[in-house]
Amino acid sequence: MTTKTLIFGHRGYPFKFPENSLKGFKYAIDHGIDGLEFDVHLTKDNVPVIMHDEKINRTTDGKGLINSYTLHELQQFHMRDGETIPTLKELLALAVHRPVHLNLEFKTNKIHYPNIEQIVLDLVKQYDLIYPVIFSSFNLDSLKIAYKIDPSQQYCLLSDHVIQDAKALIVKDHLSGLHLSHYQPLPNVAERIWTVDDPKDQKKLLADHVAGIITDNFEQAVRLKNNAVAM
Repeated sequence: MTTKTLIFGHRGYPFKFPENSLKGFKYAIDHGIDGLEFDVHLTKDNVPVIMHDEKINRTTDGKGLINSYTLHELQQFHMRDGETIPTLKELLALAVHRPVHLNLEFKTNKIHYPNIEQIVLDLVKQYDLIYPVIFSSFNLDSLKIAYKIDPSQQYCLLSDHVIQDAKALIVKDHLSGLHLSHYQPLPNVAERIWTVDDPKDQKKLLADHVAGIITDNFEQAVRLKNNAVAM
């Protein structure tokens, strides 16, 4: 049995919209994307918000660390299209009853926000999503904490290194897969590869039947996938 490769929008659809923006997420969902990958931090008042960086400098007209602001304070800043920084609640509300897989990254490799795992898991449970959320992180400790809170969820380690003894690691730390910057031939392991924008690389990964391709340009990847299926 071959794996059906799912196409995930990396931080939404940054090829057309600001990264990690509600407009990008909504467009992708409305245009039949398989999945969305996005990053979650906590504000000063412990509200999960979606942004890649720990600081708001690069993607908004503000400066400083996300966790130095309350949500109300954070919403005074805007992305290049005028949109405010989205909350996790807003994205979950968009995804309810829609056939989209959510890949939520705990962005805890630089700042391990206290209780982020509990706060996020509790919030996700409040929404009637078609598919279980895929939780990922570069921080294995975050995944271990989340597993202790709710062992029924899918937890995947992010890495830009070759994983030695991958299957042993997966079993030991209760992982459901690996999210890698490269492809490793690992039979019976769910691999989702980031961030793949070159059509040649996408074609190779489709031929390898990886579990997921995470890309900035999901519409291009979907076209390639549909052409491969039609052949």
